Amino acid sequence: VQLVESGGGLVQAGGSLRLSCVEFNSRGLFNTMGWYRQAPGKQREFVARFEIGGSATYSDSVKGRFTISRDIDKNTIYLQMNSLKPEDAGIYYCHQALQSFPYEYWGQGTQVTISS
Repeated sequence: VQLVESGGGLVQAGGSLRLSCVEFNSRGLFNTMGWYRQAPGKQREFVARFEIGGSATYSDSVKGRFTISRDIDKNTIYLQMNSLKPEDAGIYYCHQALQSFPYEYWGQGTQVTISS
């Protein structure tokens, strides 16, 4: 499995971006699939994900502003980010958790920069 993110860039505070994550060589069912982010000097943190049943979960910091979605036919998930704040800046990683080895995959990340 390979996860490839795109869609990052520079945007003004209050603006929007849509990130994409394409899953290549899909293994089928996953436990969770979603997005994490890491700001400089900080630990990687959870942003949003799909659970195994298809429901979406969000961190409190992005709830109401970010929306995760998926296109099953394209093996792609998206993260629509609205009302962006400077604290949303960082590298956004696509993540997939599996029930068996190797148990998880990470994408290479896409940079999101917010100008105030």
